[in-house]
Amino acid sequence: MKQIPIAVAADTCEEATGEVPKLPLPLTRRNLLQGSGVLVGTLAAGSALARLAPSRTWAVELKTLSQAEGETLLQMGRVLFPHAKLPDAVYALLAKHLDQGASTNPALRQMLKDGIAALDLLADGSFLKASAARRLQAVKAMEGQVFFNTVRGQCVTSLYDNDMAFAAFGYPGSAWEKGGYITRGFQDLKWLPNPPLSASPAPYLG
Repeated sequence: MKQIPIAVAADTCEEATGEVPKLPLPLTRRNLLQGSGVLVGTLAAGSALARLAPSRTWAVELKTLSQAEGETLLQMGRVLFPHAKLPDAVYALLAKHLDQGASTNPALRQMLKDGIAALDLLADGSFLKASAARRLQAVKAMEGQVFFNTVRGQCVTSLYDNDMAFAAFGYPGSAWEKGGYITRGFQDLKWLPNPPLSASPAPYLG
């Protein structure tokens, strides 16, 4: 399946600008999707990801869950871990990863579907149409249940261990394989005056 990569051209961190290098990201072209459900959206113009992506339109294919079920998981992720600067494209990875597990695990698939149906009931019939306050109440009402714990646990890796989140938060990624941070902008503080040389001896580089 053809993929849309979101990447920065440079392979290393630009110390002068703080630009964050990224790896290709698996956002599939919507015209090639053939799954059970499809989550689609557009990156906000002028956002960090829009500046890095070759296309502002993104799409994520679901193999087992429907579009409505995927969108419900996406919005539940926003309730659990709200970040205004993270676009829906990042939260869509939560639905994608849960869907991938459900595609080979019938018990997980049924548990997700039952949990989503319960969210709808708790939100007066439709979690997606409910207000932000009602969504929060519905999610809190399921706290401690297997469905709640499963989705919350998946959020940790789906939302934060990916290059889109790194770009949005300005995290430059691991530096040890590039020689460490000390030679890659470790002392690039801009909002305080430079300390005297006596306070910053030359680093030991072996």
